[in-house]
Amino acid sequence: MPRPLVLVLGDQLSLMLPSLRDLPANAVVALCEVSAEGRYVPHHPQKIALILAAMRHFAEALRKRGYRVHYSALDDPDNTQALVTEAQRLARLHACDEIRVVRPGEWRLWQAMREREHATLPWRLLEDDRFYTTPDDFAAWASGRRSLRMEYFYREQRRRSGLLMEGEEPAGGRWNLDHDNREPLPTGTPVPAPPHHRHDTTTRAVIALVAEHFGDHFGSLEGFHWPVTRRQALVDLRHFIEHLLPAFGRYQDAISDSEPFLFHSRLAAALNLGLLSPREVCEAAEREYHEGRAPLNSVEGFIRQVLGWREYVRGVYWTRMPDYKRGNALGARRGLPNFFWDGETEMRCLRRAIEMTRDNAYAHHIQRLMVTGNFALLCDVAPEALCDWYLAVYADACEWVELPNTLGMVLHADGGLMGSKPYCASGKYIDRMSDHCRHCRFDPKRVTGPDACPFNSLYWDFLERHAETLSTNPRMKLIYGSLSRMSEEKRNAMRDQAGAFLERLDAAPAYSHARGQGEHRAGYAGVEETPK
Repeated sequence: MPRPLVLVLGDQLSLMLPSLRDLPANAVVALCEVSAEGRYVPHHPQKIALILAAMRHFAEALRKRGYRVHYSALDDPDNTQALVTEAQRLARLHACDEIRVVRPGEWRLWQAMREREHATLPWRLLEDDRFYTTPDDFAAWASGRRSLRMEYFYREQRRRSGLLMEGEEPAGGRWNLDHDNREPLPTGTPVPAPPHHRHDTTTRAVIALVAEHFGDHFGSLEGFHWPVTRRQALVDLRHFIEHLLPAFGRYQDAISDSEPFLFHSRLAAALNLGLLSPREVCEAAEREYHEGRAPLNSVEGFIRQVLGWREYVRGVYWTRMPDYKRGNALGARRGLPNFFWDGETEMRCLRRAIEMTRDNAYAHHIQRLMVTGNFALLCDVAPEALCDWYLAVYADACEWVELPNTLGMVLHADGGLMGSKPYCASGKYIDRMSDHCRHCRFDPKRVTGPDACPFNSLYWDFLERHAETLSTNPRMKLIYGSLSRMSEEKRNAMRDQAGAFLERLDAAPAYSHARGQGEHRAGYAGVEETPK
């Protein structure tokens, strides 16, 4: 009888995992905490604590269901502290004849495991069927298409799943209600407080362990609020459905100076770890619409994030790697501004986005796309630098979802594969969608001068620098027309203003282009809540 070691990764904490089905009685299920997985980028301590606490609780759930479990704790003396070698050590320890594992969340691990498929101790890789689509499904959809627009993929997903469909037509007669979902938050709007989960002995022990081993990383462990069991994740799902979903659509693009979560679900981390399934959250949201408790624009907007965007970026990742990671279509080379690590900037919107990230390991998708991401785009920050930062600081950041969002949508570094135009904007956008500017010393209505919002001159300077690449884009003709009608004097003043700002911008040295490829990285496997 075969004796497999079934390796369960930290983002695979589901009893529906394919590798846990139909196991022989002598199978050993292994979960491994290894220091290499927490350090190849300086992951936020809350992110590490979330994953380790969820892993330990899941291991106990497996034991209660009769599985034979070997759990490698971070401080076990025999732990090799690297995922592949630790799995191989455990397989030899238990006299296993193969290692079974479901597709991991990062290409580097997938590649390392595939290289061992025919080794003396072979690795057997299984497809992850917890998603609506597989990489092969996406590849079939993408075959022969000149561009990979999410909207068309999303419509096909609706047809396949039947979600929000009335026969062959979309509910309400429109596929996409995004136009209804762009309102700023009115002053004084009450926002429901998120659930706070009780920390049991296991969670408290993990928080202490992370503080000891990873306390030097960016981010605070105080106020840790993430769900670490399926039961807690279901509490978060119910809270979103009952208290947040009705207003989610209307305010999903709003930004608040004081409220970090607004009406967003914060379910992405639980989804990505396997504590929730995409089907159950989409079906729960759809039920609210059919039963008249949530409007269609909110429900459609949420389902689009999960059924459409989440599945779409995963398809892009798995069908375009590893070359996708090397994309830098705009030739950006600047290092990451130092204030991304400490929040020490006079620009209020950036300061608050970074402070909220530090405190919560979270910022919603508009903060990521149109505040920190927009700033990095306008300053030509190197894709490797920003991608590593997003991967490090957000609890929901697995590379398969983080990389396409950051490199493709935020930085337009894939040359327009995902987005038809860069998501660049001046300070006017932030002023319209947030209350940051009233607390900021900079004036969003000024383009030049000591009190001018830096976003304004950076925006026009970015357009000038990249005119050769972007001016022929049909969606940018109007803005380049406005630029061409400006006087040379005004353009020179904006250019000088942006240049002076960039000269003063302290940044770490830009990463070499080879960094982040293959064996140069040590390793970690980890939407709605990455840049939209």
